[in-house]
Amino acid sequence: MRTSLVSLLLAAGAAHAKYIVPGGRWHDTDGNLINAHAGGVTVDPETGKFFWFGEYKIEGQEEGGGVTVYSSEDLATWTYEGLALEPIEGHPYISTEHIIQRPKVAYSESADQYHMWWHADNSSYGWLLQGFATADTIAGPYTFVNATAPLGNWSQDFGMFTDYKDGKTYSLYSNGDRKEGRDVYLTSFNDEISELDEVIHRWDKFDLEAPTIIQTEKSYYALMSHKTGYRPNNVVAFRADSLAGPWSQPWIVAPLNTRTYNSQSGFSLRIVGEKKTTYLYLGDQNFASNGVIVTGIYGNDSTVTFEGIEGTGKDQWVSFYYQNTDDMGFGDQPGGSPDRIGGKWQLRRVSSVVVNGDTENVQTLYQRDTHKGIILSTPLLLPLKEGQNTITVGGLDNGFDFKGADLDKIIVYPAEE
Repeated sequence: MRTSLVSLLLAAGAAHAKYIVPGGRWHDTDGNLINAHAGGVTVDPETGKFFWFGEYKIEGQEEGGGVTVYSSEDLATWTYEGLALEPIEGHPYISTEHIIQRPKVAYSESADQYHMWWHADNSSYGWLLQGFATADTIAGPYTFVNATAPLGNWSQDFGMFTDYKDGKTYSLYSNGDRKEGRDVYLTSFNDEISELDEVIHRWDKFDLEAPTIIQTEKSYYALMSHKTGYRPNNVVAFRADSLAGPWSQPWIVAPLNTRTYNSQSGFSLRIVGEKKTTYLYLGDQNFASNGVIVTGIYGNDSTVTFEGIEGTGKDQWVSFYYQNTDDMGFGDQPGGSPDRIGGKWQLRRVSSVVVNGDTENVQTLYQRDTHKGIILSTPLLLPLKEGQNTITVGGLDNGFDFKGADLDKIIVYPAEE
């Protein structure tokens, strides 16, 4: 599955964010939208800081932007560190014409370097390789080393996992959509994390992708996505007490029909706190460029206004709870297709949000498809004045029509500062 625009888990906000806001549009400390997609988070062993690596997306250019990196001490406030891996014009593997997807970084103690791996490919996904680059510092810049077929196999969606008990690092990858592929591999790296060593387990012909592993004190949980393109689906998990297996049969990890809150698995993070250990799922929520479905809110001639909203005079997060009543009918299979709008799949509806009648500053609220009766939410950071406020929701032009989702309620959160 190709990923676009925003990750599900981590945080947004201002110079010093307080909340981790799932599904929010997050800004770095410079006020810019975070641009790091389908990547992973690495903890620097020297400083304990978090470093978020991801695909850099350029407007008008789907792939080949390189890899960005952001740093944080709390998973809530993120500082832009620059391009960790920069594309090189004319390079055989990392030019702007090539696929540089799902980057992951691990520290190699024996080499005293940071090693980056990713899905490396040409524009038609004909290579299915793994790219490798190194750096002396975690934020880079990283120097390209090679792009190889893992133990002679193909590699598409790429993941990386380090066992916290013994420090061993593993590669996770699906091996494409060809008839001879459709597997997911768990393969160990050598001690330097510079090449693959041996296959530990193969999920044979499950035809899944986007693998990541969560490790608890007793067990391993492998999370994977179905192959449905930009359509979200129900992420599944397998459990085992050993990486070599036996692994359980898969089960759906999120409430049924939420399609994993309209996200795809990408990475996972284990945080050992003072009171407890927390396991974080990092997923990507994908947006299409146009195409939205029917709704009761139709353009800005059909709006709903919430009045008497108490504000603090600062930006505040507001969650909009909604449902789409269309029942798109698509499932978790690659061949599944929607049963509405002439068989064309539609990803989301779009609403306009206006605070205190300020139509010069219209906020855009993306509302992804849901099943009938399933309530999901999308957060927006809104400028609420001190005292009473109004919030008006209408429909926006989304490339197909002027339609927003049916609202259930809104929840206003205290200011972050």
